[in-house]
Amino acid sequence: MSDQENTTQDVENAELDSQEQATEETVEVLEAVETADEKLMAENAELKAETMRAKADVQNMRRRCELDVEKAHKFGTEKFARELLSVVDNLERAIASAPDDEVVKPFLEGVEMTQRGLVDSLAKFKVEMVDPEGHPFDPDLHQAISMVDAPDAEPNTVLNVVQKGYTNHGRLLRPAMVVVSKAAPKVDEKA
Repeated sequence: MSDQENTTQDVENAELDSQEQATEETVEVLEAVETADEKLMAENAELKAETMRAKADVQNMRRRCELDVEKAHKFGTEKFARELLSVVDNLERAIASAPDDEVVKPFLEGVEMTQRGLVDSLAKFKVEMVDPEGHPFDPDLHQAISMVDAPDAEPNTVLNVVQKGYTNHGRLLRPAMVVVSKAAPKVDEKA
């Protein structure tokens, strides 16, 4: 072979080597880009998941705050209403103990109107009376202060209300103090 052919072949070999080297470098760069791309995709997915969790947390917090505000509006008057219940009781006792006298009658009418007005005002704020006389005993709304034999009444029936109970938006403010009928004693027929 001539020198020129050798030189041409050396140049071609050098070009092939440089092309192979360039191809290998390109492949390495592509692999590095793919690896970086995969890392970025994974990081992006993780950030999206964190964002979704943060949005859900904010939405749950907003909902809890709205419920807390709603409860505060509903039950904000609870302590005040509980204090007024003793006033209602005193007015009812005054009405019940008033003598049947013509001199006292105008005064009694005024007390009845005051009591009715106070109860109506409480009802506007969803404070409602629990007067269970004749109804079955409910331990969630009533407090039994005594049990009495009553053959003509069903067992666990409220016979008498000593003090009326009250609820506020369905939540118990004060249980009704009641007298309850107890079951008739069993008679031993064998004796």
